Amino acid sequence: IVRDFQAVIGREARQQSQEKFGKLPEAVVACVGGGSNAMGIFYPFLNDESVKLYGVEAGGRNNLAGNHAATISYGSPGILHGMNTYLIQTDDGQIGDVHSVSAGLDYPGVGPEHAFLKDVNRVKYVAATDEQALEAMSLLAKTEGIIPALETAHAVWYAVELAKNMSPDEHLVLCLSGRGDKDMEAIIQMWEK
Repeated sequence: IVRDFQAVIGREARQQSQEKFGKLPEAVVACVGGGSNAMGIFYPFLNDESVKLYGVEAGGRNNLAGNHAATISYGSPGILHGMNTYLIQTDDGQIGDVHSVSAGLDYPGVGPEHAFLKDVNRVKYVAATDEQALEAMSLLAKTEGIIPALETAHAVWYAVELAKNMSPDEHLVLCLSGRGDKDMEAIIQMWEK
């Protein structure tokens, strides 16, 4: 149900892309924690094989247990809240510790639709570290005057990486799912370290 409400974002992005560029984007990028905002923007593009979809997870400090929340990138299949999905879990199936600079991505599981999209290779999932997210947040603030949420900053980092290899006639859609003013105290503390 959340996907259906959030899909207005994807429908608008799809329509605006066709109006402005006369075609669909080459790629759509969104952050993924539990996955609702990403499903909302991905859903209207799922049947468009020419559009590459990228979900960016919280890579945290590194890829070692307890230092990230990248459930699809580094987790394994399991059951959480009655759903079969990818989880951060211990060897005996207990939920493992996770870490992310962004509270909204600091979750040991992901929605089962994302697990399915990973398994059928429709969406590519990658992880951005805390440091990469902070760099991307700073870049967007300096270049566009937009302070993204820390969650969104993960996707900003990967969108910039993708754009480096795109031609001028190609475009991508980046889901900016939150504002960063709520994160300023945590960001200042991190920069002071």
